[in-house]
Amino acid sequence: MTFSAPPTASGSADTAAAPEVSLSELAAADGTRLVLRTWPAPAGRQRGTVVIVHGLGEHSGRYEHVAQRLRSWGFAVVAYDHRGHGRSPGPRGALQTADDLLHDLAAVIDAARARHAGPLVLLGHSMGGLIAARFVAGAVRPVDLLVLSSPALNVGLSAFNRGLLRVSLALTPNLAVSNGLDARYVSRDPAVVSRYLADPLNHGKVTARLVRFIVDGGQYVRERARQWQVPTLLMWAGQDRLVLPAGSADFAELAPRDLVQCQCFPQMYHELFNEPDQDEVFNVLHQWLDQRLPAAAD
Repeated sequence: MTFSAPPTASGSADTAAAPEVSLSELAAADGTRLVLRTWPAPAGRQRGTVVIVHGLGEHSGRYEHVAQRLRSWGFAVVAYDHRGHGRSPGPRGALQTADDLLHDLAAVIDAARARHAGPLVLLGHSMGGLIAARFVAGAVRPVDLLVLSSPALNVGLSAFNRGLLRVSLALTPNLAVSNGLDARYVSRDPAVVSRYLADPLNHGKVTARLVRFIVDGGQYVRERARQWQVPTLLMWAGQDRLVLPAGSADFAELAPRDLVQCQCFPQMYHELFNEPDQDEVFNVLHQWLDQRLPAAAD
């Protein structure tokens, strides 16, 4: 179904959308209409499809520059706004059931495979990295390759806050409160931080049910690190203050080294693809993809 986008609010990352991107809607399992962005591969050059899974409080329009890099390497790209995020409907930061985000990703992957040929690469950032890793750990759908950028495998919830979470889940599971993320630590680039704060499609909300999914999902993934079966590129920021770098480091220590390539960027902040030296990150990603999905000769 074609999606007719409403007028873009001033300041949104949507305003810079390239003409190659198309907007559409996809019905999730419960009927929620998820907003998708699709960037086709260059004609005659498709190596596969990358599905991008964004983080908490943001939206898929912020990955335009990532999609354009991937297109230049021969990939089609599909990204979507989580329910309660960006242009997708629903209370901000809320879930109806604990598995909503996994079911939504399954619907997106099914649609991507139906439309695009070749291998499928799942790329998740922050909460999106957690969703992607949890999706793979639970074998919800087969994927060929997995890329994790600063995944929220450990958010450092204290014992006190875990107690508060249990109470909130019992009394007000979908009451939206501040997510507590400090935008100053999104990137070392002040322009990125300014755009993040000014973007009307971003929000600062989270609910107890979503926090529970994040906490439980991180534990689920870490417990299955030794049995990991999907080739994975795991990248994290050494100066991350939004998720604990130790979550990625602990997973890396346990995961099979022949399947999981790990790269820590010691001086970087949380959003690796939005750092001043982002080219270093893109180069690692490009080389890793080339090793596993060689490009056809021109």
